Amino acid sequence: MDQIKIIFPDASIKEYDRGVTGYKIAESISQSLAREVLSISVNDELWDLTRPINQDARIKLHKWEDEEGKHAFWHSSAHLMAEALEILYPGTKFGIGPPIEQGFYYDVDPPNGKVITDADLPRIEAKMKELAEKKNTYQRTEISKTDALDFFSKKGDEYKIELISELADGSISLYKHGGFTDLCRGPHLPDTGRIKAIKLLSIAGAYWRGDISRKQLTRVYGITFPKQHMLDEFLEMLEKAKERDHRRIGRDLELFTFSQKVGAGLPLWLPKGAILRQKLENFLKSVQVKYGYVPVISPHIGQKELYITSGHYEKYGKDSFMPMKTPVEGEEFMLKPMNCPHHCEMYKHKPRSYKDLPVRYAEFGTVYRYEQSGELHGLVRLRGFTQDDAHIFCRSDQLKEEFIKVIDIILYIFKALDFKDYIAQISLRNPDDKENYIGSDENWEKAERAIIEATEEKGLEAVTVIGEAAFYGPKLDFMVKDVLGRKWQLGTIQVDYNLPERFDLEFVGADNQKHQPALIHRAIFGSMERFVAILIEHTGGKFPLWLVPDQVVIIPVSEKFNDYAEKVLNFLNNYDIRTLIDERSEKVGKKIRDNELKKIPYLLIVGEKELQSESVSVRKQGEGDKGSMKLKQFAEFIRNQEEEELNIK
Repeated sequence: MDQIKIIFPDASIKEYDRGVTGYKIAESISQSLAREVLSISVNDELWDLTRPINQDARIKLHKWEDEEGKHAFWHSSAHLMAEALEILYPGTKFGIGPPIEQGFYYDVDPPNGKVITDADLPRIEAKMKELAEKKNTYQRTEISKTDALDFFSKKGDEYKIELISELADGSISLYKHGGFTDLCRGPHLPDTGRIKAIKLLSIAGAYWRGDISRKQLTRVYGITFPKQHMLDEFLEMLEKAKERDHRRIGRDLELFTFSQKVGAGLPLWLPKGAILRQKLENFLKSVQVKYGYVPVISPHIGQKELYITSGHYEKYGKDSFMPMKTPVEGEEFMLKPMNCPHHCEMYKHKPRSYKDLPVRYAEFGTVYRYEQSGELHGLVRLRGFTQDDAHIFCRSDQLKEEFIKVIDIILYIFKALDFKDYIAQISLRNPDDKENYIGSDENWEKAERAIIEATEEKGLEAVTVIGEAAFYGPKLDFMVKDVLGRKWQLGTIQVDYNLPERFDLEFVGADNQKHQPALIHRAIFGSMERFVAILIEHTGGKFPLWLVPDQVVIIPVSEKFNDYAEKVLNFLNNYDIRTLIDERSEKVGKKIRDNELKKIPYLLIVGEKELQSESVSVRKQGEGDKGSMKLKQFAEFIRNQEEEELNIK
């Protein structure tokens, strides 16, 4: 039999028989690897382990520890759940069932008006476990478009028919396991027996293809693992996450609220939450000033034509609020979905010289997107939110330096807020899918090269992801892990040569000729609301002293000492220390417990001894008694701690 060359990640080369599979390659290395491997990359394309390799190839085997391994595991699990649903609810129609960051989901249309509820999940789980134990193989079949349409037409599944109608002939494959067959490009596990631990998590509604005018399907979320102890650990983490849920903590700490009358997805910031948010904004503003940013303010609406020019209307028009018509014929305004078109118009308000650049505009600008009601979630997914937006207009020779400066700001902010575990991700355009992006190949190549060179020069270890770029340019995202190990996208820097072209932005160069500036889009927090949600869950509501809305609470031991408590309050207020008094007619022990639950960092007990010595008895949240301090000594202690927290090296 013919031999082919297989190149491993370490550049070593081995020869195998033509038609060898990823599983056989793993088996040739060790039986333990064959038991653990879940998928394979063949020339950077994800494949099933059972798919024959017929030519020389570079390969990489993926285990559970790899994202690619989890992708195949959870994708296979989604199909297993679909098989269980088809058995339990014959006639169910299927939308899509992808793997997600943690687990998978499937959008389904149950038959005869059947409603699947949380009460049905244990029954579906049990059927999945029963089917998994059969160790049915996942069998891939490549099929013509005509045959695929015929198969799903006979089955009566219009959702699959719609998906197939958009695919090119020769690129369609089906996967079969047990009695279930699905449209899918894969990859999948060798068999269902790898799936040992199963938990279905929740049910939600999801409009078909995200279109509110289409039918709402039932979305069933689940997660699976190759070992039971992994599921047990995940469920334990899930309970901890519930304890840190920003919606619960935000309510308990009186940070924000929502009102049905105001509208879904539109948060109302209460006084304590407003203080927290303002402290974050002021902190970033002070950093931005040092880096040469100037503040700007743009309106909450703009003419529709503005967003047509920028390309946002074509790309995101369906996700925006409907245009507002005015009495003037043909005049339409939109709630602002993005700040950048406004900033481009600001740049144009006067002629620019090369000596004027860079121009760095910064704005905490509120934008509006029409998120579907089923997608709204606390402060994380909203219809109105504020971005810490900045746009840097610069010469091409300044681009790399400006990009690196933004990286410096992001890393400084992360240190100040104790985000220690993060990954830098370079997101590039998919060269095989150019219709989803705007701009010339030349502009894209310049922008992508600038990002790659900046990250290399900064010494950042970055992963590169193809196809995740913004529609107008490549970007560098910072993916942060919180204390529960969950990944969040915080901090983004995007290079854009396209908007300056669309808005005819220019400057006069040293050669006295007109040139087009480069544009850097930059957000450190991203959405202020989403950042606060992540910060709440990361800290469990125990914010740094410089940021917490209430830094100190004074607890008089009886009403007799309320006047002294008021004196202490006024003294600390003069030092800009955020202080309140608990004057309730409760026992001191109860006041201490209640204020500990409010996560106020310092509790000051005042009684006869403190009155006579003009001092306070200090308790630190979670640590207990810290002894007695004179008023000025305590005020300086608080100020010094704040400075230490913000003096990040």
